[in-house]
Amino acid sequence: MHAAYIARGKTVLRAESAAIDAIAERLDESFACAVDHVLHCRGRIITTGIGKAGAIARKIAATLSSTGTPAIFLHPAEGVHGDLGVVGAEDTVLAFSYSGESDEVVRLLPSLRRIGAPLIAITGSPSSTLASGAAIIIDAAISSEACGLGLAPTTSTTVMLALGDALALTVMDARGFTKDDFALYHPAGALGRRLTLRTSDVMRTGSQVAIVHLETVVRDTLFTITRAGAGAAFVIDDDGVLQGLLTDGDLRRALLNDPSTLDRSTGEVMNPHPLVIQGDPLAAEALSILEKSERRPGEAPVVDSDGRPVGCLMLKDLLRCGIV
Repeated sequence: MHAAYIARGKTVLRAESAAIDAIAERLDESFACAVDHVLHCRGRIITTGIGKAGAIARKIAATLSSTGTPAIFLHPAEGVHGDLGVVGAEDTVLAFSYSGESDEVVRLLPSLRRIGAPLIAITGSPSSTLASGAAIIIDAAISSEACGLGLAPTTSTTVMLALGDALALTVMDARGFTKDDFALYHPAGALGRRLTLRTSDVMRTGSQVAIVHLETVVRDTLFTITRAGAGAAFVIDDDGVLQGLLTDGDLRRALLNDPSTLDRSTGEVMNPHPLVIQGDPLAAEALSILEKSERRPGEAPVVDSDGRPVGCLMLKDLLRCGIV
């Protein structure tokens, strides 16, 4: 029975994938005109649709807004009962209806004409009532639904969603929308933290960092590490420039080989080529540096442009801050 379920799932996915491929091949100048129109819209993009198409319209409004194009969703039934007041002549309406004959959406057309807001229709019926009132028509026609009964909107809504995403992201690229712009609209959650949290926000500083001189005796370095509650000591020269790193693990291995290590200078025992984080990159970038290192260190010195340690970046702190 499970094999039959898996086979049916694959059939649905392949049908919807094939429909998107077919739409991609048919994409024409109408799509380019829609992109240009949205890009130069002086107001907002008002998305609308009813039922499953309405759910798609609501999602595309959110995608547009988060990628630099102000947009809101207008429920068509509420629209004809007063909510059309949100639409102005400088706005553009982006309507989703596969049949192009949904009563709730079609009833908006006379008012939209009077308001003067241009209409872009994403529909599977270019000869529909909705299409006849649109300045731009984006063809979303499919050969069949993935639903075995041919009734439930499945492939048709997938295609409308894909076209809406394609429109939003093409406009985003044309605007030159950057990661910094994206972060401005996504300050919360894991995504916001990945885009905004910097190394300086996460690294340990002050008394939590163990810093010793090259000539410091290893015994004293051990005490310094313990006081800082750290896993390693950063070893500097007379100018305060980082010269190496001595971790708890390095120290244990050295003591096993030579019990007199405690009386040697830290510079003799340290790792002179530690992984370091330079400047103040995004915390997500710093995490990637640590994870891609063959040594997979648990901590790393953060150094300034002169190579002086300014903090300690701990892998466990990065994982706790919620950027993954």
